[in-house]
Amino acid sequence: MLYEATTPFSSGRFIYTHISMDIEVDIIEFKVPLENNKTIFIWDIQPTFSEAYIYESLWSVYSAFGALYLLKVCPNAMVAEPGFYTMVKFYSSVQASKAQRATDKQCLFQSSPLKVRLSTKQNLSFYSTKPLSLSKCHNLANHYLGFGGWSTRIITLKDISKCVDAGCQEETDDQGVLLKYGCIAELTFPQHGVSCQGVGVAEEIIDNDRDPEEKLRKRGTLMKRAKDKAVAVAFEKVLLMILGNGKVAIEIKYDPDEILPEEKSEGVIQVNDISWNEFEGADSNAEEDFPWDLTGDMPH
Repeated sequence: MLYEATTPFSSGRFIYTHISMDIEVDIIEFKVPLENNKTIFIWDIQPTFSEAYIYESLWSVYSAFGALYLLKVCPNAMVAEPGFYTMVKFYSSVQASKAQRATDKQCLFQSSPLKVRLSTKQNLSFYSTKPLSLSKCHNLANHYLGFGGWSTRIITLKDISKCVDAGCQEETDDQGVLLKYGCIAELTFPQHGVSCQGVGVAEEIIDNDRDPEEKLRKRGTLMKRAKDKAVAVAFEKVLLMILGNGKVAIEIKYDPDEILPEEKSEGVIQVNDISWNEFEGADSNAEEDFPWDLTGDMPH
């Protein structure tokens, strides 16, 4: 069934029209949600509970509204009353807004009502894009599509350690041997009949005097990193479209400048000279990048 996008919204929503039927669509991307309207803060949490209990209780409540990127429980500042406050970050601004309205002034898991607000902190970075780690890509896909809703396969995985630039080889002569692997992986959504591909590169300089078995283990690690990066890049092209009736549709963002090999060219890979260090731990500590809104009623 085809839908026509007729009205764009700044929140990432569209009205899709088919004949005389309007369906509201919430679009979710596989990227770190940096927008303020995807974050809510919860205050006035009683000090009688442990942080673990608060985390589990709030995760149970808010994950019912949609997939969560982050939930973080922190004790109030020393100058404030004893207790806790929590930051919850959704992938969807629509779901964050619904959660805020539904839970504000509700007791949820304690005897007194909680105060729940959307973040009002203004970022000046205009929400620069940041890719998700592979584990979070898996969690997001599983939340909306189920564990059998997607699959991956390796198209090609190659040792590309030989550097074309002679100057590059000179830099590694005194330090060791350059190991570099490139991978092309395919991400498929069988129930939706769509797929996309991603390219990943991993490299590291290994000391010449290292044990051969250690070098072999390092090669295995680099191959896995290249494969994981390729899958994560493929996820970046995916748009989850959550329809108003609860169903999920998928669109793929295609880059017209991207050229990937066809099936007949399996075994051939061309990649840019990109260092794995650019991607290492790309989002392992991403929550530290968020400016916390400590204004208004937030404990200082």
